[in-house]
Amino acid sequence: MRIADLGDVKLHYRIDGDLSGRPVVFANSLGTDLRLWDQVLPLLPRGLKYIRYDKRGHGLSELTAAPYAMGTLVRDVERLMDHLEVRDALFVGLSIGGMIAQGLAVKRMDLVRAMVLSNTGAKIGQPAMWDERIAAVRAGGIEALADAIMERWFSAPFRQTDAFHAWRNMLVRQPAEGYIGCSAAISGTDFYTPTSGLRLPTLGIAGSDDGSTPPDLVRETVELIPGSQFHLIRKAGHLPCVEQPEEYAAVLTKFMQDVGHV
Repeated sequence: MRIADLGDVKLHYRIDGDLSGRPVVFANSLGTDLRLWDQVLPLLPRGLKYIRYDKRGHGLSELTAAPYAMGTLVRDVERLMDHLEVRDALFVGLSIGGMIAQGLAVKRMDLVRAMVLSNTGAKIGQPAMWDERIAAVRAGGIEALADAIMERWFSAPFRQTDAFHAWRNMLVRQPAEGYIGCSAAISGTDFYTPTSGLRLPTLGIAGSDDGSTPPDLVRETVELIPGSQFHLIRKAGHLPCVEQPEEYAAVLTKFMQDVGHV
């Protein structure tokens, strides 16, 4: 268990793999912690340095008062990478993690040499929708939204498995204030213009049954970046790294090879 003291927030992070290898940084989705990548990491190439972290207000990272700005979340991982002396990383971001990836790539090209935008968008939803979601969590906690969120996160067959319940538990055990804070950050973000100015190797990954960031949104976002790739994972919702870890790892590995990261 490692904690980075970044001044205004303390972030929990974990490093796996080869400490001297090229860095791969993972940023997870709203309502999850760094265990999101547990099934994928053992399937990825050896010899790389795999860095995961919990966003502020999530997992074992410090909980600060909502709302959060996307710029704050981008600055958090920027400072974490500086703290770890990481440069030229392949950055893998899922959902809000993909928004953080876009913001970081625009701000600090020295930190990101290639990125994977998984189940995300340059803009996700409308402010009114996020306002309703925030109000619902304030009134009834995350549990009030949990079943609806699970339908967007996972395909119908996965929702019948034993593993599904662990992911639901992960969601409802996240601090409500952290969920609200990051929801506000998503609500206030529109990266269409800055992302369209990026020129770096990019892979988009979407799930066929994703009710949060449908495939067309992911494709539209990555197509803002010339030369980007796109891959659709079938029989998966918003978290294909959970439902289809083998395919997810294979696609990610091929992208690492294509860009010379491994």
